[in-house]
Amino acid sequence: MEIIQTSKAPAAIGPYSQGMAVNNLVFTSGQIPLRPDGEMMEGGVREQTHQVFANLQAVLEQAGSSLEQVVKATVFIKDMNDFSEINDVYGEYFHTHKPARSCVEVARLPKDALIEIECVALTK
Repeated sequence: MEIIQTSKAPAAIGPYSQGMAVNNLVFTSGQIPLRPDGEMMEGGVREQTHQVFANLQAVLEQAGSSLEQVVKATVFIKDMNDFSEINDVYGEYFHTHKPARSCVEVARLPKDALIEIECVALTK
């Protein structure tokens, strides 16, 4: 088991790690739209979704993986009315490779984010 830590994604804001690698799998913690400096990404759900993907890419890269290796993603959104916009951005990152996915509307996310995504991926 290996703890995944990178300065290219925001530090954990609680008692957890950015990710964990176990055997040939990497499990990312949920990424919210914090920039690597710990400040919240300004803008709406599109901008926040792009920042979440930047964070996921950084964590996966540190673990020796990539978005193309993701087998399962879980998307948490504050408002299901944003689903279409989120789906558009999501499709920019998963346009040919389409991992399994769940999407859940939640009452509230850390730092009042509009979106959070976690994933499980294979390591290369």
